[in-house]
Amino acid sequence: MATVVKSMATSGVDGFMVEIEASTIRGQQQSISIIGLGDQAVKEAGERIQAAIESCGYEIPKDKVILSLAPGNRKKRGSHFDLGMTIALLFQTDQIGPAKPDEYAFIGELSLNGRVRPCNGILSMLTEARKCGIKSVIVPYDNRKEAETISGIRICPVKSLPDTVRFLEGKLDLKRQYAENRKQKANTIGKSAASPQETAAGQLDFSDVKGQDDLIEAILLGAAGGHNVLMIGGPGCGKTMIAQRIPTILPTMTEKESLESTKIHSISGLLDPGEGLLKIRPFRAPHHNVSLNALIGGGTYAQPGEVSLAHNGVLFLDELAEFSRSTLDGLRQPMEDKKITISRVNGTNTYPANFMLVAAMNPCPCGYYPAKRCHCTDYEIIHYRGKISGPILERIDIQKSVQQVDYFELSGKKSAYTSAALRSLVEKTRTIQQERFKDDPGVSCNAQMTTAMIQKYCILDEPSTQRLKRASEQYGYSARVIHKLLRLARTSADLDGAPDIRETDIVRVLRCRDLDTDNSRMYTIE
Repeated sequence: MATVVKSMATSGVDGFMVEIEASTIRGQQQSISIIGLGDQAVKEAGERIQAAIESCGYEIPKDKVILSLAPGNRKKRGSHFDLGMTIALLFQTDQIGPAKPDEYAFIGELSLNGRVRPCNGILSMLTEARKCGIKSVIVPYDNRKEAETISGIRICPVKSLPDTVRFLEGKLDLKRQYAENRKQKANTIGKSAASPQETAAGQLDFSDVKGQDDLIEAILLGAAGGHNVLMIGGPGCGKTMIAQRIPTILPTMTEKESLESTKIHSISGLLDPGEGLLKIRPFRAPHHNVSLNALIGGGTYAQPGEVSLAHNGVLFLDELAEFSRSTLDGLRQPMEDKKITISRVNGTNTYPANFMLVAAMNPCPCGYYPAKRCHCTDYEIIHYRGKISGPILERIDIQKSVQQVDYFELSGKKSAYTSAALRSLVEKTRTIQQERFKDDPGVSCNAQMTTAMIQKYCILDEPSTQRLKRASEQYGYSARVIHKLLRLARTSADLDGAPDIRETDIVRVLRCRDLDTDNSRMYTIE
């Protein structure tokens, strides 16, 4: 009779349960056969299992061993089935004492000496395990902090195959061992250090930015409503410096947002060993030579790309005009739908992609327009800016020029802004928006408002309507751009605590469209 133990697998950001069946066939040549549509990592598990069993003092069956991963019609990948397959095999050959393996799910990769290595996607697998009614899950010790973020399920962190066997036989108290290890670690290194992400975020502050008050006001407006931002300015004016500090003024992630972001990073293998939930909003800054698959997501198994890794955070595209046009155009759908669906031969996965796009670019090929040192013609400037398609520009709410600053004039001055003060304003404004959208699931800020919500919450008086109409006629705004401006105006009113959109709010948001003004001053000869 075959032995059956449970394990988990991932598909996209979701998990699904896998039953590992172990059986031996007597009278046939000694071998281990693994079936069930596994990838190369699963197929190589047989060698790791044999080495680990022998290294830990257990016996390798002399018969043919068949390990089946069910359901057999669903593709599975990863090395985290090692522990479950080994335990099933040891139970099948009566090398483990009285125990109930069906009460547990097993996750972990085995080294050749029997150590249990950490694996990716723990959060997604445990979330699904809880849905499936599994009460206890044995996980690698290095994944314990990530696993403990899931409530309602018992986490059993193990370091090795012998520890797992002794625990199942009732000879090892994992809670006591875990407590002793934690106490020993605390005595050795004292107070635990902050994660590299928290340390890096703590070193950045808007108090370092001087002479860009107008731009910081626009950034504050964008952060308060989750709006996309484009900064246009010459080299060295502070575009990248400001972009790196935007996460420091965004509101603290909710538990739901933290779980969503951690899932994606866990599946991608970007969580440091021993790290739990992400506490700082993601900041992703891919180089301009990034491929379409790396930015949007793809590969053989439809892995998440930068747009999903930036979920609930900031996606910063520096030197925007240097990106491939086809790559940038791939951002259209995720920027609009806040999710991305990737289809490949091995499956179709949908990933969340609700990010704040922050982009930076030079105003012209040489980078110095409109200074006297710039010798670019209007045609060259328009051609350079034309590398970015109109549909992408329409999806960017704020398009602000960045002026050069005088270092010697500002060296002795203090900045009028700090990240703490700006963050307080952003959180206050977001609270207003969350109260407004409390009955609208999936909407948490003004940038996510639907057309129906715009008609309900963005009502203009006559002077505001006329001013917006004149700007639309002058610059040829589409309906999408006007909706963007209305969402932005709603955020402007929220920043001041105003119940309705005022004409001053329309004026403020129109001042955030510097690129329209610049382009209208240029001409080309047909």
